[in-house]
Amino acid sequence: MLGKTTRMNFLFDFYQVLLTPKQKNYMALYYLDDFSLGEIAEEYNVSRQAVYDNIKRTEAMLEDYEAKLHLFEKFQKRNALLDQLSELITEHVNSEERLKVLNIIKEIKELD
Repeated sequence: MLGKTTRMNFLFDFYQVLLTPKQKNYMALYYLDDFSLGEIAEEYNVSRQAVYDNIKRTEAMLEDYEAKLHLFEKFQKRNALLDQLSELITEHVNSEERLKVLNIIKEIKELD
C-alpha cells in the first residue's frame, strides 16, 4: 500500500484539473513543496484551520474522483502488466525483437 503522501501526489496529478485554483495551490504547497499548514496560512493570510479544512476537503474530493473514475487504479494495473510483459520478453524473445518490443512498452509507459 502506498503512503498517504505518495497516494495524494498521484491523485493530485490525475485530478488536479478538476480542482479550483485555491485547492490546487494549497495541495501543491502542502504535498509537493512540503509546506506546513502554518506556512500556507501565512502565505494566504488565512487561519491554519482554514488551510487544514480546505486540504481535508480536497483530499476527500480526490478520493471520491478516484472511486468514480479509477484513473490511478488503471494506471497502476497497466504499469504492472507492462512490467510483467517486459520480464517475459527479456526472458523469451531474441535480442532484435526484444529491443523493438521493449521500446514500444517504453513508449506506452511515457503516454501516462
